[in-house]
Amino acid sequence: MEILNYVALVAVALLCVFGVKLYGHFFSSGKKNWTKIIARGAIFGAIATILYVVEIFTIHLPFLPSFLSLHFDEIPIFVAGFAYGPWTALAVIVVKTVIKLPLTSTMGVGELSDLLFSAAFVIPATIIYKKNRTIKGAAIGLGISFVLQVIVAVLMNIYAMLPFYMFVMGLPEAAIVGMCNAANPAILTIFPDWKWGYGLLAVVPLNVIKNTVVVIVTFIVYRSIHKLLRFED
Repeated sequence: MEILNYVALVAVALLCVFGVKLYGHFFSSGKKNWTKIIARGAIFGAIATILYVVEIFTIHLPFLPSFLSLHFDEIPIFVAGFAYGPWTALAVIVVKTVIKLPLTSTMGVGELSDLLFSAAFVIPATIIYKKNRTIKGAAIGLGISFVLQVIVAVLMNIYAMLPFYMFVMGLPEAAIVGMCNAANPAILTIFPDWKWGYGLLAVVPLNVIKNTVVVIVTFIVYRSIHKLLRFED
């Protein structure tokens, strides 16, 4: 895994260099085109990929099952989306997902789920902010996206990811239940269906904590550097 991290870092570095060169070459043109979106996506995608792939930027919480972790790759995605629009944000999400896929340990389902989670969080907020470029517009967009992302994460985990791990990858239900019980026994005792206990007592806290950090840091970073970024016309 350590070797794969180094490979990912090299790929990210090359992608960043390529993106900067491409962006610098085509930005002088007044036309809006896909080359600009790809270039911007490459630059911010490189930063997002580092936060997504490299283990030192991943946080595990003791009261959650060991297979759940916090990563904050959505911060640069939000910055790109607020500065350049939802298409660029989507490009960044795709870039970091494609780079992570060769390193997958879940046959790609984890990465594709993260893509959906990030899209549900970032895209609505950037669309709303594009229509109303004010602090109020950003706050409304982030608030709506915050709630939407948590709902999508819960439903996807209960109805897609857990069945995939159990029936496709052959992970016994008892093993997942055991990891949940070791982290937080309430997951198995409060709700009749342990899957809903997992969704509401593990997935929800994980995403609420992560989303809160992402929103706060995004506000601080974007307000600090937005004048250095070039906006769409």
